[in-house]
Amino acid sequence: MDWLASRADIVVRFQGGHNAGHTLVVGNETYKLSLLPSGLVRGKLGIIGNGVVVDPVALLDEIARVTAQGLSVTPDTLRIAENAPLILPLHAALDRAREAARGDRRIGTTGRGIGPAYEDKVARRAIRACDLAEPETLSAKLDELLLHHNTLLAGLGADTFDKQALLDDLLALAPRLLPFLEPVWERLDEARRAGRRILFEGAQAVMLDVDHGTYPFVTSSNTVAATAASGAGVGPGAVGFVLGIAKAYSTRVGSGPFPTELHDATGTLLGDRGREFGTVTGRRRRCGWFDAALVRQAVKVGGVQGIALTKLDVLDGLPELSICTGYRIGGEVLRRLPAAPGAQAAAQPVYETVPGWSGSTRGARSWADLPAEAVKYVRRIEELVETPITLLSTSPERDDTILVRDPFEN
Repeated sequence: MDWLASRADIVVRFQGGHNAGHTLVVGNETYKLSLLPSGLVRGKLGIIGNGVVVDPVALLDEIARVTAQGLSVTPDTLRIAENAPLILPLHAALDRAREAARGDRRIGTTGRGIGPAYEDKVARRAIRACDLAEPETLSAKLDELLLHHNTLLAGLGADTFDKQALLDDLLALAPRLLPFLEPVWERLDEARRAGRRILFEGAQAVMLDVDHGTYPFVTSSNTVAATAASGAGVGPGAVGFVLGIAKAYSTRVGSGPFPTELHDATGTLLGDRGREFGTVTGRRRRCGWFDAALVRQAVKVGGVQGIALTKLDVLDGLPELSICTGYRIGGEVLRRLPAAPGAQAAAQPVYETVPGWSGSTRGARSWADLPAEAVKYVRRIEELVETPITLLSTSPERDDTILVRDPFEN
C-alpha cells in the first residue's frame, strides 16, 4: 500500500471505520493507520470519504500519535467529508453488549461500534460530522438516537447514556474536527479533471463485504471496488484500474469460515514469518494455504483487473505448497464458496500440490531474481484466479517490488 500511495497525488478512504488498517514500515519507523489514508505517510493529501464511519476521538488520537512520529496532519493535508457519519461511545457499548449476548455464536467484531453506526446511517438517525456545527440540530438528533440506543442497552443489561454528557463531549470536540470538513466530492471532481492521480484505498477484503462475503461473518459495509464511487462522492467512471491485493497464502482475523486454514506447524510458521497480527486488534491472524477459488470469486465480484501478490518470501524453504482450487460439499465439487452459512462451514478444500523452492525470494526486484519454482507458483496462481499478477512484493520494504503493469498508467 505504501508503494501505491507514494505514486498517487491523493489517497481516499471510502468505507469502513477504525476496525481495520494498514501497517507501513518506512525506514526505521512503523506507522499503524486505522482511519488516516496511507498517503499521509508520504506527504500526500489524504481524504476520508462519506462512506467511512468516523470515531472522532479515535481519529484525533491517531492524528496525535502519528504527529508525534513526525508526520504533518493538518487541514492542509487531511480533508474529511462533511456528511461522514460519526461513531459515538454508545455505538461501541452496543457492539460489545451484543457480542457478549451472542456467547459462542459471536461474530468476532472489534467492538468499536462500526456496525451500530452503519445501522444508524441507513435508519436516518446518524449524527454526521456536519452536525457538529449546529448545536440545536445535534441536540435534537441525540434525543432520537438515545431513545433507540438506551432502550437496546437496557434490554441487554448494559449501562445507558446521558444526553447532556454526550452533547457536551461532542461540542468540545467540534472545534478540533470542523476545520477538516468540506464537501470532498468537489475537491475530487476538480482533481480528476486536472488529471491528478487518485488512489481509492479499501480497508477490508472482498470476502468481508456485507453483501458478497461470508455473511454473517463480515464487516458492516460494502468493501468491493464499486463502493469507491459512492463512498467518496465520485461517478463510477472516475474509478479506473482496479488492483486487488492478495497474499501468497491466506489469512483471516476473527470468526467465520476458512476452508484452507492450517492448524499445524506450517500454519504457525506462516503466522510467525508473516508477522500476522491485526493492525487494529492485535489478534493473531489465522493462516492457511492460498485459496485460488476464493480469490477468483473475489476478483469477479470486485471487478479486479490485476493482482498485487504480497509476502511471497514467507513461503521460502517450504518443500511443497498447496493451492485450493475448489470445495467439496457432500458429493459435489464447486469452484465457488456458496452463500449459505451451513454450506460454507461444510466446505472442504480441494487441493493441488506444487513444489516449493529452496532459494530465497526475499528482496527480489525482477523475475530473474526469483527461483524457478517460485515463478511457476506465481504463474499457476495467475491461471487459477484468471487474473494477471501485475505487482509482486517480496519483502516489507517498499522498493522490493516487481512491477509488471503500473496501476496508474493512462
